[in-house]
Order: sequence, then C-alpha cells, then structure tokens
Amino acid sequence: MSKTATIDTETYDGPSAAEVLKAREQNCFPMMSYYKEPMLIARGKGQYVWDDKGRKYLDGFAGVVTVSVGHCHPVVVERTKKQLEKLWHTTSLYLYPELPRYAEKLLKKLKPANPKLDAVFFTNCGTEATELAAILCKAYTGRSEFIGLRHSFHGRTMMSMTLTGQSTWRHSTPYLPGVNLAPSNYTYRRPSSMNPTQYAEWCADEVKNIIDHATPGKIAGYIAEPIQGNGGCIMPEPEYFPRVYKHVKDAGGLYITDEVQCGVGRTGNVFLGIENWGVQPDIVDMAKGLGNGYPMGAVATTREIADSLKGRLHFNTFGGNPVACTVGEAVLDVLESEKLPQNAKVQGDYLIAKLKQLQTKDERIGEVRGLGLMLGVELVKDAKSKTADAVLATDVLEKMKAEGVLIGKGGQAGNVLRIKPPMCITKENADQLVDAFEKALKR
Repeated sequence: MSKTATIDTETYDGPSAAEVLKAREQNCFPMMSYYKEPMLIARGKGQYVWDDKGRKYLDGFAGVVTVSVGHCHPVVVERTKKQLEKLWHTTSLYLYPELPRYAEKLLKKLKPANPKLDAVFFTNCGTEATELAAILCKAYTGRSEFIGLRHSFHGRTMMSMTLTGQSTWRHSTPYLPGVNLAPSNYTYRRPSSMNPTQYAEWCADEVKNIIDHATPGKIAGYIAEPIQGNGGCIMPEPEYFPRVYKHVKDAGGLYITDEVQCGVGRTGNVFLGIENWGVQPDIVDMAKGLGNGYPMGAVATTREIADSLKGRLHFNTFGGNPVACTVGEAVLDVLESEKLPQNAKVQGDYLIAKLKQLQTKDERIGEVRGLGLMLGVELVKDAKSKTADAVLATDVLEKMKAEGVLIGKGGQAGNVLRIKPPMCITKENADQLVDAFEKALKR
C-alpha cells in the first residue's frame, strides 16, 4: 500500500498511480494517455480534480467534454442516491414515472432547435445514439446513402466509424457501403484563393456534388457535429450549415445533428450547438454532458420519423433506466437553476479574448476558435507555413499539467489543444488556464 495523501479534508489510501498502471497493463486493453506518466484521479469536485498525491488540478477538459455541471454536483448526487435506494433498474418494457417525466423535460429543451422534436429514445452512449439515428434515417426514407464530414468523429461501432472522417479512428475495415465524406468547412486550412465565405459555400456545394455524382440523387441522411470535437474544434462559417441543409432537403434526406460534445448548453446560451446556425435538425443525438459523466445518451426526433420504427423491435436494456433518468433530470435542473449555459457564454467569450491576446505575442498559436466552452487552439510551427506542431501540443499538455491545469488535444495531426472545462468555471479559473498556457509556451 502506498503512502496516504491528504486531499482537502479527505485522505486517499488506495493504491498508487504506478500500482494502478501495472494492474491496468496486466488486466485491461492498451491504455491511451496524454501524459508520459499516466496520472491517477482520486477525487473530483466542481471544476477540480485531485490526484493520488493530493495535488489539485483545474479540469479544463471535463473528462473528455463530459462533466457539464461539475464533478460530484451535490444536487445530482443526492437525487441519484435517493433513486438508488428506491429502484436501481428496470427496463422500458415496464412503466415507471422517471422515464416519461425526464423525456418531457428534455424535449422542452429541444423545442427551440425544432418545435417538431417530440419523441425521444434513450441509449447508453453517443455511439449508440449515432447508430439509432442512422437506423431511423434508413427506416423513414427507405434509402441507405449517407453523407458525413471529414475531420468528424461519431463513435466506434461499424456505422459510426464509417461516418467518422479521421484515419486515426477508422481502424475496423471494411466499412459499410453507401457513406461518403464531404470536406469539412475548416476555414483555417482553406485555399488562399478563397475568402471564408467563398470557402464555406464551396464546401457546402461539395455535398450537392456528392449527391449528384456518388448517390442515386436521393439520400437517407446527413450527419455533422455543429463544432467538430475530436477533429480539432472546427467551427464552420455562418453560411455553411444553412446551405448544406437545403441540399440535404432537396435530396430527400434527414438532417442529423451530433450534439454529443457541444450540446447541453456547452456553446453558451442555447441548449444545442446547431441553434447557433439556425438550422432545424430532423434528428438530434446526445450523450456525454447529458449525464454529467453517468453513461447515457439520447436520440430525439419528430413523431412521424419515430413512428417509422413501428412494427420493428427496438429496445435497449439499460437506456433510460430509472437511475439514468434521475441523473439526467437533475442535470437539466442544475443547468437551469445555476444558469450554466449563460456562464459558458460569459467565460467562453472571456477565454477567447484572452487567448487571442496571447496569440498576438506568439505565432505558434495559429488559430483560436469555438463557442462558449467548446474551444480549440491550433498550434503550428509558424504563422506563414501553418505546419501542424503535434510535438508542441504534447509538450504544452505536460507543462500545463505541471502548472495544475488539465486540457485535451485533438485534430487529425494531434496539434489542436481542446479547452472544454465544466460549465461552472469562474473568471479566475479562466485566468488560471490562460496563465498556465502562457507559461507552458514560454518553457
């Protein structure tokens, strides 16, 4: 047994990080880690976590964009404990009040995105939600052709991996037929001959070109993250999604918005990321922040589209069980009572301004982008070449950890810093994060 470490008023007396790592290597699949020495997270509270030695960190990545209202939020914890004492699990084959109550509350949050969203099905994760969204498209339209985007990430099952547009996540060949990947509206990497608006229109029209030349002229659906998460926080220009939407509708397709990472208020003020572009999705898939770390996902759509599954068996053993619904409802209540989407807007705007100010001092910061607390910083060798610098990104993560701040990274080249903390962060936390980033760059 390792030496104990004081964590605030609590004491961690479990195995050391080295001991846990050894056990992981012996008993589990290969481990991914951002750090040379994987760290052990012993405890979390609000926007902070503590390691096995008792050191406190600002969590700037929220457990991979998952902790929305804060680690171990007391309201969520207390209501979950009460539900666990009453009923852990039964399936949707039976009636229990937690399911329709939560569904009604969630659907009210989705109405601004599309007033016709009036049916929801619960899953265990975002990957399952993506799979169901694709099934709905095929069942409703009777077609099987899909269009996704390069740089996207939609999950690790066969259909979701086929829809994913990054080679690092496409490792289970062969893929499903009928899926084409259009160019992402990656403005920072646009050709020099086009301005941002021209490039957005060109990228959108490539969706139409794919429909015209690589499908029968009609498609089942189109899927996109409003802001691409794993792809490097790529955010399209205002013209992109409305133009794509028209092409998709003209081809009889359904529009799926993947809100797994940027939904649940993370982009600030609005509940779904796609609301920032004024496009009405036919299908919404969600997960991550929906349960604040509890494994759950959801697919919402119109009654007409949902009814296309009538007469077909569709069931999920754990999805929407009493505990999941209790957690989900508590998260929605905290989001509203503490005005966390509004806080995400305020703190996000402040972070962007601070990061852009830092960008003027260091040309290795190629671009700062995002909305709310869904932010990315692309690191490059220099401003002129825009050559991705993945080594610098890895080094910055290590040095920010040494400063007591945890963030993530992504992008096809692994050179984009991902800043996506719990939505309860403060201005002081934002200053701490930028200060740690600046020190990391200087070192």
